[in-house]
Amino acid sequence: MRTYLINLARRPDRLAAMLRQAMPLGLDLHRIEAVDAGATEPGVLDHRFAPSGPLGEIPQGDKACLLSHRQAWEMFLATSDRHAVFLEDDVRLSPAAAGLLADDSWILDDMAVVKLEHYGPSGQRVLLDDMRPARQGFQLGRMLSRHTGAAAYILSRRAAELLLRQTRFDLPVDHLLFNPNNSELFAGLTPWQLVPAIARQEDGEKSDIEGTRLRLRAFGFTYMRREVVRFAYDLKLVPRQVMALLHGAKFVAMRTAD
Repeated sequence: MRTYLINLARRPDRLAAMLRQAMPLGLDLHRIEAVDAGATEPGVLDHRFAPSGPLGEIPQGDKACLLSHRQAWEMFLATSDRHAVFLEDDVRLSPAAAGLLADDSWILDDMAVVKLEHYGPSGQRVLLDDMRPARQGFQLGRMLSRHTGAAAYILSRRAAELLLRQTRFDLPVDHLLFNPNNSELFAGLTPWQLVPAIARQEDGEKSDIEGTRLRLRAFGFTYMRREVVRFAYDLKLVPRQVMALLHGAKFVAMRTAD
């Protein structure tokens, strides 16, 4: 199972940090040069994106990020591998990653996407169903609530093929993969969460795409409208989540393995 690392050419420091992590874990990283929003014409970024989507306009940096992941998905499908690992270059991996990422024998055939990351505040709860044992005491649960972040995940060939069939996108990559409230693809991908997680984005490290989000996150009519729409999508999913809870699903507190 190959591991693809998405890395900007202007961030050799992050590449070096990832290589230092990978060596003791026995990981061979295949670098994918990330699309740089600051060095790419807006038209090149825009051609695969709808003008707006469920969360409003997508920032240019998020567009570049999704296109970078898309390049990695294409590289994966150019091989004969059954699964592949995808990492962003600001992620920090648990020592337990060595045993899990060495091969894909622990991933069942019906698991097209496995999220390896804990994103958000410590103890954030994610609604999971159909909990199954994985290797070395880990578990896998089918995701039923939003848990964004796309710094570490696994795709099957089927999932990569489904994603690459999309000609236009209306969400950032992490919402596309891990947000059932907004993503039309979520049901087809049926992502699973690794518990505990083995990856977390570096604390205190600002994303390189953060600057492209400032205009859209400034308080005003656009911001307020987006938040109202986001809340409406969240509310729409509540009845389904209540039914899942009644049938055995549980909110699981996320943490990262030691």
